[in-house]
Amino acid sequence: MATHEKTPLLCSQPHVRADLCNAETPKARGQKKFTLVIHGGAGTMDKARSTPELRAQYKAALARALTAGYGVLRDGGEAMDAAVAAVSSMEDCSLFNAGKGAVFNVAGKNELETSIMLSRPPEKHPSVPPTRRGIGISLLRHVRNPSKLARALYLAPAEAPHTMLSGTTAEAIGEELGIELVDESYFFTEARWREHRRGLGLPEEPLPHRAEAGEGEYDSPGGNNNGWVPLDQLPTGTVGAVALDVRGCIASVTSTGGRTNKLVGRVGDTPVMGAGFWAEEWTLRGRIRRAWRQLRGKGKTVAVGVSGTGDGDYFIRHATASTIGHRMKYLHESLDVAARACVEELRVDGGIGGVIALDNSGNVAMPLNCSGMYRGVVREDGVPKAAIFDDDELEAV
Repeated sequence: MATHEKTPLLCSQPHVRADLCNAETPKARGQKKFTLVIHGGAGTMDKARSTPELRAQYKAALARALTAGYGVLRDGGEAMDAAVAAVSSMEDCSLFNAGKGAVFNVAGKNELETSIMLSRPPEKHPSVPPTRRGIGISLLRHVRNPSKLARALYLAPAEAPHTMLSGTTAEAIGEELGIELVDESYFFTEARWREHRRGLGLPEEPLPHRAEAGEGEYDSPGGNNNGWVPLDQLPTGTVGAVALDVRGCIASVTSTGGRTNKLVGRVGDTPVMGAGFWAEEWTLRGRIRRAWRQLRGKGKTVAVGVSGTGDGDYFIRHATASTIGHRMKYLHESLDVAARACVEELRVDGGIGGVIALDNSGNVAMPLNCSGMYRGVVREDGVPKAAIFDDDELEAV
């Protein structure tokens, strides 16, 4: 179902929101277009407890990520590079559960995960075989921007020939490819540390580290940490971006710190291809369908990209990301219908979360089954739009 901005909430599934913040159709048809959609995590967010200042900070951070990716797409860049630019911006912001703002595991350590997948090989890197598809990486302890590592390893099939890597091997290969490694203390933020300790019923002090001046810019409004807590408590979310470039390529990039107080060595959905991320393209079958698509100014190729956020164990059990693509491919469902159906399946089984999804016609879907998901979109006009809570509409930021 396609909707437009400032329209009433319309959804056949009462538990999955489908207003414009979750589904958007481009106004222009039959022309080269580009689109970037992002999320900064989904979960249990209390709108009543939030403040205008804190909401503004989150939306400003989403706008920066959208602007970073938009610049790449506007200049004719690859979808892959636009998605990485957006995700790395969020990795550098401690508001989000990725990179600098990653949560702690049960042992008080940060174990980061990331992934990348493309609907087709990037045009500027013809040596990447079409069967390469993507890569997932887990158990990272020293990579400042995991999304940049995912890009580097995807583009280096000789050095990293596998579909998934983890830990020191991935970090060592990344370092050889020029990826920045940092000390584990870089990922410390006081807000996430206190969440970790409270969740285990342990004393919050003494703190193991103190953030250096200029680090953890968003550890608190006004520059102090007294009493400030992030909107998403004990988060299970991620950050992600899906980009469509002018060549019709779609790239999905996802990054996370995982679940708060997860067991050491736990692997979530973010690095699991088909669960927390997906991208593919296919040639539409059936003469009637192909003719109808061509009459609407579209080609015979369909492509889709997905990035998920929420309780990753459920995404893995349902293969949520790839199922969206498969419902489109085999059931001929629209992007919006397929995405909402899969998010509803998660809810039925007890899994909270949401997805962002994008097809090569520029259609966007952002369904969620919980109280909020940081999300945003930008198109050719360069106006970033963002929303946070489930009943929010996308607004220019």
